[in-house]
Amino acid sequence: MVKGQYAVVAITKHGVEIARKLGVRLPSSDVYYMNKFAKGDEEEKGIQLFEGSVRLLLPSLFSSYRGLILIISLGAVVRMIAPLLKDKKTDPAVVVIDDKAEHVISVLSGHLGGANELTREVAAILQARPVITTASDVQKTIPVDLFGRRFGWVWESEENLTPVSAAVVNEEKVAIVQESGEKDWWHYDTPLPSNIQVYSSIDEALKDKPAAALIVTHRILSDREKEILKNGVLYRPKVIVLGIGCNRGTSASEIEAVIQETLHELSFSIKSVKALCTIDLKKDEQGLIEVANKYGWEFVYYSPEELNSVELELPSETVFRYTGAYGVSEPAAKLYSGAKQLEVVKKKSGNVTISVALIRY
Repeated sequence: MVKGQYAVVAITKHGVEIARKLGVRLPSSDVYYMNKFAKGDEEEKGIQLFEGSVRLLLPSLFSSYRGLILIISLGAVVRMIAPLLKDKKTDPAVVVIDDKAEHVISVLSGHLGGANELTREVAAILQARPVITTASDVQKTIPVDLFGRRFGWVWESEENLTPVSAAVVNEEKVAIVQESGEKDWWHYDTPLPSNIQVYSSIDEALKDKPAAALIVTHRILSDREKEILKNGVLYRPKVIVLGIGCNRGTSASEIEAVIQETLHELSFSIKSVKALCTIDLKKDEQGLIEVANKYGWEFVYYSPEELNSVELELPSETVFRYTGAYGVSEPAAKLYSGAKQLEVVKKKSGNVTISVALIRY
């Protein structure tokens, strides 16, 4: 029975001891080992026993867990998982530990699947040596497929991930242009590699003719600027905050249409939206909930008192009579974003009122 995110599997006497230790120390882990090594307390500890070959167990674990930690020889693991591999975006992390717990090896889905991070965590628990072979980790450079992931940044397209990654690890000239989003993305204790240069604008980077580029912005690029993406990856940081007010019963399709139209007018990407904010009177407004859920946005609502604590450019007595607040969309966007000035102060369209703010880092 799957309970946690990680399956720890052992098939030897020594491996069982390692697995049991990890079951206690590693959060969200389920332990599996052969029933011939049963100690009698497995049911109490939630440990799963199995009979027969571990090869028969792996397919179900592979599809059920975020990561597999296998105390099995590396060669055997490679042969067993080979028929199960599908795609680096969906395959679970696979980590292998030797029978003496001297080495913890990142085998599969090192970056996107999190195997490298899991390897370091397991190695720390066992006081073992982590073995990671991913080039960007070894060289202490930028992992292109993970750049900004911990902040929630998303790619506009994955098309150039592989060639741009190659340029980074092969020490070719790589440009970074960041217009928005979190600034503390460099987490190594060494300087940024000399082949990677930060530019103040896309135009400046284009003049220097880099081999590859990483562009971080909420903006829709102009045709000229898109030249940088011939061998570049465009990241969308989560920096746009939408303040929304609407009449009761407004459909999700109308709300969505107003949002799309407004962002188009601003040349902003919908992929950079972080939150949809409103008044607590609208916390059960189905149209708002549906739109937020569709895009995976945070849905945040404030009390009239909280909204009235914000200085408004366009306060409304009419809105106050109905809601107890002098505004909904404008103060909601300001409260969440911390912005003093809005990109759109207040725009009325049909049954919807929208304000747009940017989170500045």
